[in-house]
Amino acid sequence: MEEKERSRRPGGRSARVGAAVHQAVTDLVGERGYGGFTVGDVAARAGVADTTVYRRWGSLETLLTDVTLTRLNTRSPMPDTGSVADDLRRYAAQVAREITGPDGLALLQLAVALSARGEEGTRARDGLLAERRRQFESMLDRARARGEHPPAADEFFDHVMAPMYIRVLFGMGPLTEEYVDGLVDRMF
Repeated sequence: MEEKERSRRPGGRSARVGAAVHQAVTDLVGERGYGGFTVGDVAARAGVADTTVYRRWGSLETLLTDVTLTRLNTRSPMPDTGSVADDLRRYAAQVAREITGPDGLALLQLAVALSARGEEGTRARDGLLAERRRQFESMLDRARARGEHPPAADEFFDHVMAPMYIRVLFGMGPLTEEYVDGLVDRMF
């Protein structure tokens, strides 16, 4: 009977382990910076065995990519308001909240630092960027299907996202609603 109970609870322990490991990574990046911890440190912080982390993610770079994508997807999903201008404003506001939140700088540093982890880190970074771009392009495709003329993804990244990231990475001031909306307005 106990085995049947376990099989009916999808998520259960696996979801708890995933959440604990993700939080451990985020905490460690915030405390020590990228490169200041190992899989063993993550496992100890999460209360799991190293083998659990390796079995599920395979490498620290894969784990870091998964943490970053999961956080972005859950905290900054692609909006669908029915208007590309409103979608882009909402998306920019979501990203601004995410990168200025309690784990925001750590997640930004993590994403940037993947590049310094050799070939595997570069692949992980490229995979992260490709997935996020795919998601972003799906939002622009919806706008095109409605007959709108959205900006190119790179135009949005260059004119809206880059200034926000620079402000946060270099501590150059808050990302107020007015500032973020102004970036989107100037792009249009």
